[in-house]
Amino acid sequence: MKMSKQFPLNALRVFEAVARLGSFTRAGEELGMTQTAVSYQVKLIEESVGEPLFLRRPRQIALTDVGQRLAPRVTEAFEMLQEAVSSARGDIDSTLLISSTPTFASQWLARNIGSFQLAHPTIAVRLDTNDNLVDFAKESTDLAIRSGAGVWPGLDTHPLMRVEFSPMLSPALAETIGGIREPRDLLKLRIIDAGDPWWRLWFSAAGVKDPDLEGRPTSRLGAQSFEARAAIAGQGVAILTPEFYGDDVALGRLYQPFDLRCSDGCDYWLAYPHARRNTPKIRIFRDWILGELCPSVQFGADWVKERKAASAS
Repeated sequence: MKMSKQFPLNALRVFEAVARLGSFTRAGEELGMTQTAVSYQVKLIEESVGEPLFLRRPRQIALTDVGQRLAPRVTEAFEMLQEAVSSARGDIDSTLLISSTPTFASQWLARNIGSFQLAHPTIAVRLDTNDNLVDFAKESTDLAIRSGAGVWPGLDTHPLMRVEFSPMLSPALAETIGGIREPRDLLKLRIIDAGDPWWRLWFSAAGVKDPDLEGRPTSRLGAQSFEARAAIAGQGVAILTPEFYGDDVALGRLYQPFDLRCSDGCDYWLAYPHARRNTPKIRIFRDWILGELCPSVQFGADWVKERKAASAS
């Protein structure tokens, strides 16, 4: 592959948009260009590279091997340029948009974000709560906090919190059946979201092989925090992450009848695009939250190394 000393920067921007969107038409709409102009710019960059970058098929295009190698590098280069310009304008001390799962946002982030804002008053924090995957190329999100295995191509990830779960309920509800003495006693009560796979994992680990959850009423409250509120209100037994509800336990609103906790391998992770890893506001927030949660202290350095290795593989 031969690259001339002078190559058209605008053509690279058009190439990046076409490669990302998979369409000449959509790239033109995004850039405010006609499809003919987009095709011309792509042709210019192909001439500069000396090889075709796209395979043109009827109503479909695909990157060639050369195009596949070039596209992520071009995307990263433009993101680095954007960061440089933002830094020059002083935008680094502007708005940090964080996307988080509703439960982590309500049970940990909202309770602790004040210390971050006190330490960095020039960074305004915006919080978006949802469970959807973030498309960093199309959205203005800076960071995402998600539950999973931590393996997302193109993203740098850091383990935040190991997710373990166990049944929890209000003490008053437990007293209605004379207390909870063995795991099967839980089945005497309403199970909140009996379709949650966590229930089967926990009952199996507790030695209850036939919990008969299928015939129970199903409920989807949308977030663990809502299930916790229902449990506090005495509406049933919820399967929750105990770390999030220490205050409720201390106040006698919830209790965990058994020490047994289980994990399905999906933990909380911080994620952001690799190309933006050195953006000041991202780096500042990353260092703060890792310092607050200290995953290597909470769960052991070996676990953190294991999860990082899995993420990199």
